[in-house]
Amino acid sequence: MDPSEPTLLAEQFGPLQGVRILSTGTIVAEPFAAVMAAEMGAEVIHIERPGKGEDWRVAEFPIQAPSGDLVASSWLQDHRNMYHTTLDFSTAEGRDIFLKLVERADIWMESSKARTYDKWGLDDATVLAANPSIVICHISGYGQDGDPEYVGRASYDFTAQAFGGMMNLMGNPEPDPPTRAVPWTADYITGLFCMWSSLAAYIHAQRTGEGQVIDLAQFEAVHRILSGTMVAYNELGMVRERAGNKAGNAQPWDTFQASDGWVVIAAVGPAVYARVCRVLDLDPDDEKWVKARREVNSPEGIEFDAVLRGWVEDRTVDEVVRIFNEAQVGCSRIMNAREMAENPHYRAREVHLEWEDQQLGKTVKGVGIVPKLSGTPGKIWRGSVPVGHDNHLVYGDLLGISPDTLHELAERGVI
Repeated sequence: MDPSEPTLLAEQFGPLQGVRILSTGTIVAEPFAAVMAAEMGAEVIHIERPGKGEDWRVAEFPIQAPSGDLVASSWLQDHRNMYHTTLDFSTAEGRDIFLKLVERADIWMESSKARTYDKWGLDDATVLAANPSIVICHISGYGQDGDPEYVGRASYDFTAQAFGGMMNLMGNPEPDPPTRAVPWTADYITGLFCMWSSLAAYIHAQRTGEGQVIDLAQFEAVHRILSGTMVAYNELGMVRERAGNKAGNAQPWDTFQASDGWVVIAAVGPAVYARVCRVLDLDPDDEKWVKARREVNSPEGIEFDAVLRGWVEDRTVDEVVRIFNEAQVGCSRIMNAREMAENPHYRAREVHLEWEDQQLGKTVKGVGIVPKLSGTPGKIWRGSVPVGHDNHLVYGDLLGISPDTLHELAERGVI
């Protein structure tokens, strides 16, 4: 934003200080992009519908506030550092207020079906006319254009994983059903794509003064991370299918059950495989075990897997993890929330931090700032707030709308 423009943030911090973002998405994907920016110093104005706000406020693992209201755990985690306002885009006053915010913003990120905002007079041309340098990022399930049969379809994390091809690769082979990646993996992946692409376009706008529109289809974000799946199909005629946790073309690369829990063991390449063999008292140069590494479904490969599983089953998780890591083999306990909270490495790196949450009226603890920047680190300056908490600050102090007008707009449900 213009350096002369007043800022809402009392303290400037992080690499994104001076960047103002309008956030009008719902559920996970777009708000996750917004909170990542807010944690790095951007001034983020998140807009909800008037009244009760978003359904996601109470949707997942809710905690009761002193008021009796429920607040979802994921909302507490992913709605920090943001200014929360309400606005009805379908009204003429709501449209005009939003365009005034657009004039003062650098980036607008939203999530909805294609062309949703067009029906409210907020099409891309209108928004860019109000601010020619603004970056607009549209998140939708199937994109802003394409096959008309798909563009208007509803989409969520679950459907994006299915249509994007991820779910076909998740889980054990047939006849077991495909499984989804959790929690909300397609949404979080899309949020990452939203953030980096918006910042890329913002850098261009800073250099040229030219804004632009980003068309981010959720299924395409999912599809992009399928590695060489489509190259293998187009060049080899190979249709990848579910294979469980096994790598399929080398071992060991799988989950293994110890006497008191589960671990993963991952050995990439012959050198690391040789270390595994030595732990098991096997000769890594024996042709039998050389063959077992690559031909995992051969009799030799099956025997190696059985030897390793038997070795792991006879030991505790701590023993397995210690022995393999001392041998420089990738191995980890499969961690749950309690184990992560109590783990010394998590504590040493301060992965989990406390902050004050305004809705619960107390200190809460969750995941802190990721990643850690040496020169301009992010921070948590505020937790989540109630619906419309910052209406007067944003619409009054920033836009100059009088208290009487704000009261009248609230009475009519515009804000």
